[in-house]
Amino acid sequence: MSLQQIAVIGAGTMGNGIAHVFAQSGFKVNLVDVNAGQLEKALQTIGKNLDRQVSKGTLTEGQKSIALANITTHTDMAVGVQNAQLVVEAATENTDLKLKIFRQLDEAAPAGCILATNTSSISITKIAAVTKRADKVIGMHFMNPVPVMKLVEIINGYATDKSVTDTIVALSTQLGKVPCVVNDYPGFIANRILMPMINEAIYSLYEGVAGVESIDTVMKLGMAHPMGPLQLADFIGLDVCLSILHVLHDGFGNPKYAPCPLLTNMVTAGYLGAKSGEGFYKYTPGSKEAVVSRRFA
Repeated sequence: MSLQQIAVIGAGTMGNGIAHVFAQSGFKVNLVDVNAGQLEKALQTIGKNLDRQVSKGTLTEGQKSIALANITTHTDMAVGVQNAQLVVEAATENTDLKLKIFRQLDEAAPAGCILATNTSSISITKIAAVTKRADKVIGMHFMNPVPVMKLVEIINGYATDKSVTDTIVALSTQLGKVPCVVNDYPGFIANRILMPMINEAIYSLYEGVAGVESIDTVMKLGMAHPMGPLQLADFIGLDVCLSILHVLHDGFGNPKYAPCPLLTNMVTAGYLGAKSGEGFYKYTPGSKEAVVSRRFA
């Protein structure tokens, strides 16, 4: 199947990144969000990121203009998806919200349209079950920041048709990404491995084994990780980390996935990481640049 018309649902960090890579690769993209202000902010972000590529010499001014012209914004989902061949949902990582969106997409999108979700942990099978096209529902989990990161984790639901998987694999390659196909179990692969590591790092801090910077430095210099687990957790969002750990804990019923109490307390108190200005580190207002690590008793 040749796909040309793409709709992206959600204009936040992941949604605008997904729209960016599709538009830059020559696809027509309808970017949909109920908040008109969020759509304007997304276009500004995409423009700035394209400017950065131009300044680095990886993109020309002409290519930037074409990419921006490929994006149309909509606040009405039904209008935004009416001609779509592929919809990529990139809303907040909330199960009830995603199920609501997929019910609406199933009604509004053309019968042959593939429905993909950028979820990082929620069951594809569960999402597909609220539609009448479970064979055309698939996970397409991009990594943040989308224009930079090469991996796309492609997740088959229980009923996903092989032709749909093959189409999304080929499409991901066309976007310049590296697709990895996995099956639908809690956390898939990326977060099933990553989140327990982050949780263990938080436990190490909670139990006083070492401070924030020491934990991150050990993993960066000792294990060749580009970013320490605590700073990475801040970058992802501590609320998102907590949500994924709940999915793992509920899905497997194994206590090894239970979130550290320190993580739970920080999220409850509003310390969500870079996006709130403070998590395990303090951040420059309006940026994700860590200024200093916080002290924990």
